[in-house]
Amino acid sequence: MPQVVRPRIAVLHGTHPASPLPQRFRSLADREAVEVLHRAARVLVASLPVLTDRLVEALYEQEPGYRAAIESDRAEIWQEVHHSLRHNVGSLIQPREFREAAHRTSRRIGEIRAEQGVPLDAVLHAFRMGGAMVWQDLVDETARRDPDDVRLLVHVAADVWNFVDEHCGIVGDAYRQAERRLSWRRENQQRLMIAALLDGTARIADLCEAAAMLGLPEQGRYAVLAVASAPRGPQRPGPARPPLNLPAALPVAAPYGQSGPDLPDVRPDAPALSGAAPYGQSGPDGLPHARPDTVPPPTAFPGTAPLWHTGPDAEFAILRLTGDPGDPGELHAIAAALDAPAGTRAGIGSAVEGLAALGDARRLAETALRACPASGGTVLLDEHLPDALVVTSPALGSALADRVLGPLDRLDPSDRDVILETLTAWLDADGSAQRAGARLYCHRNTVLNRLRRFEQLTGRCLTRPRDAVEVSLALAARRLLAP
Repeated sequence: MPQVVRPRIAVLHGTHPASPLPQRFRSLADREAVEVLHRAARVLVASLPVLTDRLVEALYEQEPGYRAAIESDRAEIWQEVHHSLRHNVGSLIQPREFREAAHRTSRRIGEIRAEQGVPLDAVLHAFRMGGAMVWQDLVDETARRDPDDVRLLVHVAADVWNFVDEHCGIVGDAYRQAERRLSWRRENQQRLMIAALLDGTARIADLCEAAAMLGLPEQGRYAVLAVASAPRGPQRPGPARPPLNLPAALPVAAPYGQSGPDLPDVRPDAPALSGAAPYGQSGPDGLPHARPDTVPPPTAFPGTAPLWHTGPDAEFAILRLTGDPGDPGELHAIAAALDAPAGTRAGIGSAVEGLAALGDARRLAETALRACPASGGTVLLDEHLPDALVVTSPALGSALADRVLGPLDRLDPSDRDVILETLTAWLDADGSAQRAGARLYCHRNTVLNRLRRFEQLTGRCLTRPRDAVEVSLALAARRLLAP
Protein backbone atom coordinates (compact mmCIF):
# COMPACT_ATOMS: atom_id res chain seq x y z
CA MET A 1 0.00 0.00 0.00
CA PRO A 2 1.60 3.34 -1.03
CA GLN A 3 1.88 6.09 1.53
CA VAL A 4 -1.11 8.45 1.48
CA VAL A 5 0.93 11.35 2.90
CA ARG A 6 4.69 11.65 2.36
CA PRO A 7 6.82 11.91 5.50
CA ARG A 8 8.01 15.42 6.22
CA ILE A 9 11.76 15.98 5.99
CA ALA A 10 12.20 19.60 7.05
CA VAL A 11 13.91 20.09 10.39
CA LEU A 12 11.46 21.66 12.78
CA HIS A 13 12.55 24.43 15.12
CA GLY A 14 9.40 25.07 17.09
CA THR A 15 5.84 24.09 17.80
CA HIS A 16 3.38 25.15 15.13
CA PRO A 17 0.20 23.15 15.67
CA ALA A 18 -2.66 24.12 13.44
CA SER A 19 -5.78 25.31 15.21
CA PRO A 20 -8.59 22.74 15.00
CA LEU A 21 -11.64 23.66 12.99
CA PRO A 22 -14.72 24.78 14.92
CA GLN A 23 -17.21 22.03 15.53
CA ARG A 24 -19.77 23.55 13.15
CA PHE A 25 -17.35 23.12 10.23
CA ARG A 26 -16.67 19.44 10.96
CA SER A 27 -18.38 17.39 8.27
CA LEU A 28 -19.83 13.93 8.50
CA ALA A 29 -16.78 12.69 6.58
CA ASP A 30 -14.55 14.15 9.29
CA ARG A 31 -16.40 12.24 12.00
CA GLU A 32 -16.21 9.05 9.97
CA ALA A 33 -12.48 9.64 9.44
CA VAL A 34 -11.93 10.02 13.19
CA GLU A 35 -13.73 6.73 13.79
CA VAL A 36 -11.56 5.02 11.17
CA LEU A 37 -8.44 6.53 12.76
CA HIS A 38 -9.47 5.30 16.23
CA ARG A 39 -10.11 1.75 15.00
CA ALA A 40 -6.71 1.55 13.33
CA ALA A 41 -4.96 3.15 16.33
CA ARG A 42 -6.45 0.56 18.70
CA VAL A 43 -4.94 -2.21 16.58
CA LEU A 44 -1.56 -0.43 16.76
CA VAL A 45 -1.79 -0.22 20.56
CA ALA A 46 -2.37 -3.95 20.71
CA SER A 47 0.77 -4.59 18.62
CA LEU A 48 3.07 -1.96 20.14
CA PRO A 49 5.94 -4.40 20.92
CA VAL A 50 6.20 -5.39 17.27
CA LEU A 51 6.01 -1.74 16.16
CA THR A 52 8.70 -0.86 18.72
CA ASP A 53 11.00 -3.58 17.38
CA ARG A 54 10.61 -2.30 13.85
CA LEU A 55 11.26 1.31 14.79
CA VAL A 56 14.35 0.50 16.87
CA GLU A 57 15.74 -1.57 14.01
CA ALA A 58 14.99 1.26 11.55
CA LEU A 59 16.77 3.75 13.81
CA TYR A 60 19.80 1.47 14.00
CA GLU A 61 19.98 1.13 10.24
CA GLN A 62 19.00 4.66 9.14
CA GLU A 63 20.09 7.06 11.91
CA PRO A 64 23.84 7.02 12.71
CA GLY A 65 23.29 9.30 15.70
CA TYR A 66 21.32 6.56 17.47
CA ARG A 67 23.52 3.65 16.43
CA ALA A 68 26.05 3.98 19.26
CA ALA A 69 23.30 4.41 21.87
CA ILE A 70 21.48 1.32 20.62
CA GLU A 71 24.68 -0.73 20.61
CA SER A 72 25.55 0.32 24.17
CA ASP A 73 22.08 -0.23 25.69
CA ARG A 74 19.48 -1.53 23.26
CA ALA A 75 17.02 -2.37 26.05
CA GLU A 76 17.01 1.22 27.28
CA ILE A 77 16.34 2.59 23.81
CA TRP A 78 13.61 -0.02 23.30
CA GLN A 79 11.87 1.04 26.52
CA GLU A 80 12.11 4.70 25.55
CA VAL A 81 10.63 4.09 22.09
CA HIS A 82 7.90 1.88 23.53
CA HIS A 83 6.82 4.50 26.08
CA SER A 84 6.82 7.21 23.44
CA LEU A 85 4.73 5.14 21.01
CA ARG A 86 2.30 4.09 23.75
CA HIS A 87 1.59 7.65 24.82
CA ASN A 88 1.57 9.14 21.35
CA VAL A 89 -0.63 6.49 19.73
CA GLY A 90 -2.86 6.65 22.81
CA SER A 91 -3.20 10.39 22.23
CA LEU A 92 -4.76 9.69 18.85
CA ILE A 93 -7.51 7.76 20.60
CA GLN A 94 -7.92 9.68 23.88
CA PRO A 95 -6.22 13.07 23.55
CA ARG A 96 -7.30 14.42 26.93
CA GLU A 97 -6.11 11.40 28.88
CA PHE A 98 -2.75 10.98 27.13
CA ARG A 99 -1.77 14.51 26.05
CA GLU A 100 0.18 15.56 29.16
CA ALA A 101 1.83 12.16 29.56
CA ALA A 102 2.88 12.26 25.90
CA HIS A 103 4.35 15.75 26.38
CA ARG A 104 6.26 14.68 29.47
CA THR A 105 7.64 11.66 27.64
CA SER A 106 8.83 13.76 24.71
CA ARG A 107 10.44 16.30 27.03
CA ARG A 108 12.19 13.54 28.94
CA ILE A 109 13.54 12.02 25.73
CA GLY A 110 14.89 15.41 24.66
CA GLU A 111 16.65 15.86 28.02
CA ILE A 112 18.13 12.35 28.04
CA ARG A 113 19.42 12.61 24.49
CA ALA A 114 21.04 15.97 25.28
CA GLU A 115 22.81 14.39 28.27
CA GLN A 116 24.02 11.52 26.11
CA GLY A 117 25.28 13.88 23.42
CA VAL A 118 23.04 12.54 20.63
CA PRO A 119 22.73 15.31 17.99
CA LEU A 120 19.44 17.19 17.99
CA ASP A 121 18.97 16.54 14.27
CA ALA A 122 19.17 12.81 14.96
CA VAL A 123 16.55 13.06 17.73
CA LEU A 124 14.16 15.03 15.51
CA HIS A 125 14.76 12.58 12.66
CA ALA A 126 13.91 9.69 15.00
CA PHE A 127 10.60 11.33 15.91
CA ARG A 128 9.75 11.93 12.27
CA MET A 129 10.65 8.32 11.44
CA GLY A 130 8.33 7.19 14.24
CA GLY A 131 5.56 9.45 12.96
CA ALA A 132 5.97 8.14 9.41
CA MET A 133 5.94 4.52 10.59
CA VAL A 134 2.83 5.04 12.72
CA TRP A 135 1.04 6.80 9.87
CA GLN A 136 1.93 4.08 7.38
CA ASP A 137 0.69 1.39 9.80
CA LEU A 138 -2.57 3.32 10.25
CA VAL A 139 -3.01 3.38 6.49
CA ASP A 140 -2.10 -0.30 6.10
CA GLU A 141 -4.46 -1.39 8.88
CA THR A 142 -7.31 0.67 7.43
CA ALA A 143 -6.70 -0.79 3.97
CA ARG A 144 -6.66 -4.31 5.38
CA ARG A 145 -9.98 -3.77 7.13
CA ASP A 146 -11.75 -1.81 4.40
CA PRO A 147 -9.81 -0.33 1.46
CA ASP A 148 -12.57 2.21 0.80
CA ASP A 149 -11.94 3.82 4.20
CA VAL A 150 -8.39 4.79 3.28
CA ARG A 151 -9.66 7.92 1.54
CA LEU A 152 -11.22 9.07 4.83
CA LEU A 153 -7.79 9.28 6.47
CA VAL A 154 -7.07 12.29 4.27
CA HIS A 155 -9.42 14.28 6.50
CA VAL A 156 -7.26 13.61 9.60
CA ALA A 157 -3.82 13.58 7.98
CA ALA A 158 -3.15 17.23 8.83
CA ASP A 159 -4.10 16.63 12.48
CA VAL A 160 -1.80 13.60 12.72
CA TRP A 161 1.17 15.40 11.21
CA ASN A 162 0.55 18.52 13.26
CA PHE A 163 0.73 16.22 16.28
CA VAL A 164 4.14 14.98 15.07
CA ASP A 165 5.26 18.57 14.48
CA GLU A 166 4.16 19.56 17.97
CA HIS A 167 6.20 16.81 19.61
CA CYS A 168 9.24 17.59 17.49
CA GLY A 169 9.01 21.12 18.83
CA ILE A 170 8.66 19.87 22.42
CA VAL A 171 11.67 17.58 22.02
CA GLY A 172 13.73 20.38 20.46
CA ASP A 173 12.91 22.85 23.23
CA ALA A 174 13.65 20.32 25.99
CA TYR A 175 16.91 19.30 24.29
CA ARG A 176 18.15 22.90 24.03
CA GLN A 177 17.20 23.71 27.63
CA ALA A 178 18.98 20.59 28.90
CA GLU A 179 21.99 21.42 26.73
CA ARG A 180 22.19 24.89 28.29
CA ARG A 181 21.92 23.43 31.80
CA LEU A 182 24.67 20.94 31.05
CA SER A 183 26.84 23.70 29.63
CA TRP A 184 26.39 25.84 32.74
CA ARG A 185 27.02 22.84 34.95
CA ARG A 186 30.24 22.02 33.12
CA GLU A 187 31.40 25.64 33.34
CA ASN A 188 30.59 25.77 37.05
CA GLN A 189 32.51 22.54 37.61
CA GLN A 190 35.44 24.02 35.74
CA ARG A 191 35.21 27.22 37.74
CA LEU A 192 35.20 25.36 41.06
CA MET A 193 38.05 23.11 39.95
CA ILE A 194 40.16 26.09 38.87
CA ALA A 195 39.43 27.77 42.21
CA ALA A 196 40.52 24.64 44.11
CA LEU A 197 43.73 24.36 42.11
CA LEU A 198 44.61 28.01 42.68
CA ASP A 199 43.73 27.82 46.37
CA GLY A 200 45.84 24.70 46.79
CA THR A 201 42.85 22.79 48.18
CA ALA A 202 42.47 20.32 45.29
CA ARG A 203 43.00 16.73 46.37
CA ILE A 204 45.81 14.74 44.77
CA ALA A 205 43.24 12.12 43.77
CA ASP A 206 41.29 14.78 41.83
CA LEU A 207 44.22 16.02 39.74
CA CYS A 208 43.72 13.46 36.99
CA GLU A 209 40.05 14.45 36.70
CA ALA A 210 41.00 18.12 36.74
CA ALA A 211 43.50 17.60 33.94
CA ALA A 212 40.89 15.87 31.80
CA MET A 213 38.21 18.47 32.58
CA LEU A 214 40.43 21.46 31.81
CA GLY A 215 42.38 19.90 28.95
CA LEU A 216 45.72 20.43 30.70
CA PRO A 217 48.59 17.98 31.35
CA GLU A 218 48.81 16.98 35.00
CA GLN A 219 52.61 17.26 34.99
CA GLY A 220 52.97 20.31 32.76
CA ARG A 221 54.77 23.56 33.54
CA TYR A 222 52.61 26.48 34.62
CA ALA A 223 52.72 30.05 35.84
CA VAL A 224 49.94 32.25 37.17
CA LEU A 225 49.16 35.79 36.08
CA ALA A 226 47.51 38.11 38.61
CA VAL A 227 45.80 41.25 37.30
CA ALA A 228 44.24 44.16 39.17
CA SER A 229 42.64 47.05 37.34
CA ALA A 230 42.96 50.64 38.43
CA PRO A 231 40.67 51.59 41.35
CA ARG A 232 37.45 53.29 40.35
CA GLY A 233 36.52 54.85 43.65
CA PRO A 234 35.20 53.66 47.00
CA GLN A 235 32.08 52.17 45.45
CA ARG A 236 34.01 49.80 43.19
CA PRO A 237 32.20 46.44 43.65
CA GLY A 238 35.17 44.16 43.13
CA PRO A 239 37.95 43.19 40.74
CA ALA A 240 37.10 43.75 37.11
CA ARG A 241 38.89 41.79 34.41
CA PRO A 242 40.55 44.42 32.23
CA PRO A 243 40.94 43.81 28.52
CA LEU A 244 44.33 42.21 27.90
CA ASN A 245 46.29 41.50 24.76
CA LEU A 246 48.23 38.32 25.46
CA PRO A 247 50.88 36.88 23.14
CA ALA A 248 49.64 34.98 20.13
CA ALA A 249 50.59 31.68 21.77
CA LEU A 250 48.21 32.46 24.63
CA PRO A 251 44.78 33.35 23.19
CA VAL A 252 42.30 34.53 25.82
CA ALA A 253 39.90 31.78 26.84
CA ALA A 254 36.21 32.29 27.50
CA PRO A 255 35.41 33.16 31.13
CA TYR A 256 34.03 30.45 33.35
CA GLY A 257 31.48 30.40 36.09
CA GLN A 258 29.11 33.12 34.91
CA SER A 259 25.48 32.56 35.74
CA GLY A 260 22.84 32.81 33.07
CA PRO A 261 19.68 34.87 33.57
CA ASP A 262 17.39 31.87 33.50
CA LEU A 263 19.64 29.03 34.59
CA PRO A 264 20.68 28.12 38.12
CA ASP A 265 24.22 27.88 39.38
CA VAL A 266 24.71 24.11 39.53
CA ARG A 267 27.00 22.47 42.08
CA PRO A 268 29.31 19.70 40.88
CA ASP A 269 27.60 17.22 43.18
CA ALA A 270 24.11 18.10 42.01
CA PRO A 271 22.13 15.76 39.73
CA ALA A 272 22.69 16.23 36.05
CA LEU A 273 19.22 17.70 35.61
CA SER A 274 17.08 19.34 38.23
CA GLY A 275 14.26 17.08 39.27
CA ALA A 276 15.57 14.13 37.24
CA ALA A 277 15.40 10.59 38.49
CA PRO A 278 18.71 9.00 39.58
CA TYR A 279 20.44 6.64 37.23
CA GLY A 280 19.01 3.14 37.42
CA GLN A 281 15.56 4.41 38.46
CA SER A 282 12.67 5.50 36.32
CA GLY A 283 11.25 8.97 35.93
CA PRO A 284 7.56 9.83 36.20
CA ASP A 285 6.92 8.42 32.73
CA GLY A 286 8.86 5.19 33.23
CA LEU A 287 11.83 6.34 31.18
CA PRO A 288 15.28 5.40 32.50
CA HIS A 289 17.47 8.38 33.21
CA ALA A 290 20.90 8.89 31.69
CA ARG A 291 24.00 8.64 33.86
CA PRO A 292 24.39 11.83 35.92
CA ASP A 293 28.10 11.28 36.46
CA THR A 294 29.03 11.87 32.86
CA VAL A 295 29.14 15.50 31.77
CA PRO A 296 30.00 16.06 28.10
CA PRO A 297 33.64 17.23 27.91
CA PRO A 298 34.54 20.61 26.43
CA THR A 299 34.13 20.66 22.68
CA ALA A 300 37.66 21.96 22.27
CA PHE A 301 40.52 21.68 24.72
CA PRO A 302 41.90 25.08 25.63
CA GLY A 303 45.49 23.97 25.01
CA THR A 304 47.70 26.89 26.02
CA ALA A 305 44.79 29.30 26.50
CA PRO A 306 44.76 30.86 29.98
CA LEU A 307 42.02 29.80 32.37
CA TRP A 308 40.66 32.72 34.39
CA HIS A 309 39.44 32.87 37.97
CA THR A 310 38.07 35.84 39.88
CA GLY A 311 39.62 36.41 43.30
CA PRO A 312 38.53 38.88 45.98
CA ASP A 313 41.12 41.49 44.95
CA ALA A 314 42.43 40.37 41.58
CA GLU A 315 41.86 38.23 38.52
CA PHE A 316 44.05 35.16 38.08
CA ALA A 317 44.95 33.30 34.91
CA ILE A 318 46.59 29.89 34.68
CA LEU A 319 49.22 29.98 31.94
CA ARG A 320 50.57 26.76 30.50
CA LEU A 321 54.23 27.02 29.60
CA THR A 322 55.71 24.98 26.77
CA GLY A 323 59.33 26.21 26.72
CA ASP A 324 62.37 24.55 28.24
CA PRO A 325 62.26 24.35 32.07
CA GLY A 326 65.50 26.27 32.55
CA ASP A 327 64.73 28.97 29.98
CA PRO A 328 63.11 32.12 31.43
CA GLY A 329 62.54 33.52 27.97
CA GLU A 330 58.93 32.38 27.78
CA LEU A 331 57.91 34.30 30.91
CA HIS A 332 59.86 37.32 29.68
CA ALA A 333 58.02 37.15 26.35
CA ILE A 334 54.66 37.01 28.10
CA ALA A 335 55.53 39.97 30.33
CA ALA A 336 56.86 41.98 27.38
CA ALA A 337 53.86 41.24 25.16
CA LEU A 338 51.23 41.79 27.85
CA ASP A 339 49.28 44.87 26.80
CA ALA A 340 46.99 46.19 29.53
CA PRO A 341 45.13 49.50 29.89
CA ALA A 342 46.80 52.34 31.74
CA GLY A 343 46.73 51.93 35.50
CA THR A 344 46.38 48.14 35.35
CA ARG A 345 48.74 46.21 37.62
CA ALA A 346 49.90 42.74 36.55
CA GLY A 347 52.16 40.25 38.28
CA ILE A 348 53.56 37.02 36.81
CA GLY A 349 54.82 34.43 39.27
CA SER A 350 57.61 31.95 38.80
CA ALA A 351 57.10 28.74 36.85
CA VAL A 352 56.00 25.64 38.74
CA GLU A 353 55.79 21.96 37.84
CA GLY A 354 52.42 20.20 37.76
CA LEU A 355 48.83 21.11 38.57
CA ALA A 356 49.44 20.28 42.23
CA ALA A 357 51.76 23.31 42.51
CA LEU A 358 49.28 25.86 41.15
CA GLY A 359 48.46 27.01 44.68
CA ASP A 360 52.11 28.01 45.10
CA ALA A 361 52.06 29.63 41.65
CA ARG A 362 49.07 31.77 42.67
CA ARG A 363 50.82 32.95 45.83
CA LEU A 364 53.91 33.83 43.79
CA ALA A 365 51.73 35.80 41.35
CA GLU A 366 50.11 37.67 44.26
CA THR A 367 53.58 38.54 45.53
CA ALA A 368 54.53 39.85 42.08
CA LEU A 369 51.32 41.88 42.00
CA ARG A 370 52.09 43.46 45.38
CA ALA A 371 55.53 44.36 44.05
CA CYS A 372 53.91 46.21 41.15
CA PRO A 373 53.87 50.02 41.42
CA ALA A 374 50.55 51.62 42.32
CA SER A 375 50.67 53.53 39.03
CA GLY A 376 50.44 50.27 37.10
CA GLY A 377 52.70 48.07 35.04
CA THR A 378 53.80 44.46 34.78
CA VAL A 379 56.15 42.76 37.24
CA LEU A 380 57.84 39.46 36.52
CA LEU A 381 58.62 38.00 39.92
CA ASP A 382 61.90 36.41 38.86
CA GLU A 383 63.23 39.87 37.96
CA HIS A 384 62.03 41.60 41.16
CA LEU A 385 62.96 39.22 43.94
CA PRO A 386 64.30 41.94 46.31
CA ASP A 387 61.01 43.79 45.99
CA ALA A 388 59.22 40.50 46.65
CA LEU A 389 61.17 40.10 49.89
CA VAL A 390 59.94 43.48 51.03
CA VAL A 391 56.25 43.00 50.24
CA THR A 392 56.11 39.51 51.74
CA SER A 393 56.94 41.03 55.14
CA PRO A 394 55.49 44.53 55.11
CA ALA A 395 56.03 45.11 58.84
CA LEU A 396 59.74 44.38 58.60
CA GLY A 397 59.97 46.35 55.36
CA SER A 398 58.41 49.41 56.95
CA ALA A 399 60.70 49.09 59.97
CA LEU A 400 63.75 48.93 57.68
CA ALA A 401 62.58 51.97 55.71
CA ASP A 402 62.06 53.98 58.91
CA ARG A 403 65.45 52.98 60.27
CA VAL A 404 67.43 53.73 57.09
CA LEU A 405 65.46 56.64 55.59
CA GLY A 406 63.87 58.06 58.72
CA PRO A 407 66.51 60.85 59.17
CA LEU A 408 65.50 62.26 55.77
CA ASP A 409 61.95 62.87 57.00
CA ARG A 410 63.26 65.79 59.08
CA LEU A 411 64.16 67.64 55.88
CA ASP A 412 61.91 69.84 53.84
CA PRO A 413 59.78 67.48 51.66
CA SER A 414 61.21 68.91 48.45
CA ASP A 415 64.82 68.39 49.64
CA ARG A 416 63.99 64.89 50.85
CA ASP A 417 62.41 63.94 47.51
CA VAL A 418 65.44 65.24 45.58
CA ILE A 419 67.82 63.10 47.62
CA LEU A 420 65.62 60.00 47.31
CA GLU A 421 65.23 60.52 43.56
CA THR A 422 69.00 60.91 43.14
CA LEU A 423 69.70 57.85 45.27
CA THR A 424 67.24 55.75 43.26
CA ALA A 425 68.68 56.90 39.92
CA TRP A 426 72.23 56.13 41.12
CA LEU A 427 71.28 52.59 42.16
CA ASP A 428 69.38 52.02 38.89
CA ALA A 429 72.50 53.15 37.02
CA ASP A 430 74.58 50.51 38.82
CA GLY A 431 76.41 53.13 40.86
CA SER A 432 77.40 55.34 37.91
CA ALA A 433 77.14 59.04 38.78
CA GLN A 434 77.58 59.88 35.08
CA ARG A 435 74.55 57.88 33.94
CA ALA A 436 72.51 58.96 36.95
CA GLY A 437 73.23 62.61 36.11
CA ALA A 438 72.12 62.03 32.53
CA ARG A 439 68.82 60.64 33.78
CA LEU A 440 68.34 63.54 36.18
CA TYR A 441 69.59 66.21 33.74
CA CYS A 442 72.30 67.37 36.13
CA HIS A 443 76.11 67.18 36.41
CA ARG A 444 77.73 64.08 37.88
CA ASN A 445 79.24 66.21 40.64
CA THR A 446 75.73 67.26 41.67
CA VAL A 447 74.84 63.59 42.00
CA LEU A 448 77.90 62.91 44.12
CA ASN A 449 77.18 65.89 46.37
CA ARG A 450 73.64 64.68 47.03
CA LEU A 451 74.89 61.16 47.79
CA ARG A 452 77.42 62.50 50.27
CA ARG A 453 74.69 64.51 51.96
CA PHE A 454 72.61 61.32 52.26
CA GLU A 455 75.52 59.53 53.90
CA GLN A 456 76.00 62.40 56.35
CA LEU A 457 72.31 62.49 57.34
CA THR A 458 71.84 58.72 57.69
CA GLY A 459 75.28 57.54 58.77
CA ARG A 460 75.31 55.02 55.91
CA CYS A 461 78.21 54.40 53.55
CA LEU A 462 77.09 53.58 50.02
CA THR A 463 80.40 51.94 49.20
CA ARG A 464 79.86 49.42 52.00
CA PRO A 465 77.94 46.42 50.49
CA ARG A 466 75.79 45.81 53.57
CA ASP A 467 74.67 49.44 53.72
CA ALA A 468 74.01 49.49 49.97
CA VAL A 469 71.73 46.44 50.28
CA GLU A 470 69.83 47.98 53.21
CA VAL A 471 69.40 51.26 51.35
CA SER A 472 68.14 49.49 48.25
CA LEU A 473 65.59 47.47 50.25
CA ALA A 474 64.54 50.53 52.24
CA LEU A 475 63.85 52.46 49.03
CA ALA A 476 61.80 49.54 47.71
CA ALA A 477 59.82 49.42 50.97
CA ARG A 478 59.19 53.18 50.89
CA ARG A 479 58.00 52.89 47.28
CA LEU A 480 55.87 49.76 47.60
CA LEU A 481 54.50 50.02 51.13
CA ALA A 482 53.61 53.71 51.16
CA PRO A 483 49.96 54.18 52.22
